[in-house]
Amino acid sequence: MLLEIEHLRASYGKAAALEDITMHVDSGELVAVLGPNGAGKTTLLKAISRSVAGQGRLDFDGASLHGLPAHAVVGRGICHCPEGRRLFTELTVKKNLMLGAYLRNDRVAIERDYQRVCELFPILRERASQIVSTLSGGQQQMVAIGRALMGAPKLLLLDEPSVGIAHRLKVEIFNAIRTIREGGVAILMAEQDAQSALRIADRVYVLEHGHVAQSGTAAELASDNRIQQIYLGVA
Repeated sequence: MLLEIEHLRASYGKAAALEDITMHVDSGELVAVLGPNGAGKTTLLKAISRSVAGQGRLDFDGASLHGLPAHAVVGRGICHCPEGRRLFTELTVKKNLMLGAYLRNDRVAIERDYQRVCELFPILRERASQIVSTLSGGQQQMVAIGRALMGAPKLLLLDEPSVGIAHRLKVEIFNAIRTIREGGVAILMAEQDAQSALRIADRVYVLEHGHVAQSGTAAELASDNRIQQIYLGVA
């Protein structure tokens, strides 16, 4: 297993956000985390990237992540594309992308990865010198995903990549996520668009009130009546 989590707990003050989360992600696997607002999806990803403190077993690639600062987690091979994108909006597209490689010094490989990001999202090559704040929401999301890829991740954490994006660009982004996984990068994706997530995921965890309420393959959950009613809008 690439990522192993056992009995993970996290809280904000006295308010528990995660309680007893146990899950895993294998190398090259795309795992989706579904759940309503407040279920703990964002906190889960933040606990993995160490931007939120958590207790419990949290191992990546055979070593514990506990006690590591967030930048050291990036150095281990986990890159987080957060909810809301968190871009440097007054910088250009290319500068934002290159900031994703700030821990790296392998210039040839950095340029190679930059070209791969531009192949994945061709519009970013066209807009390389454009200020990010002038892009559409969907294009900014492409920059955010591309910036995370510039860190050369073994595991990519994606938090709500489809929120606030036009349908056409949402389709393009989910196709790109599938391509990233096919290239060998493991992905853990928190997403509210269950239908799109189930189409591309290998496995799924459903969070409710900070707990894993259900898990299984994407095919199993897509045919589950409860999942259909709650998340897919099927009566």
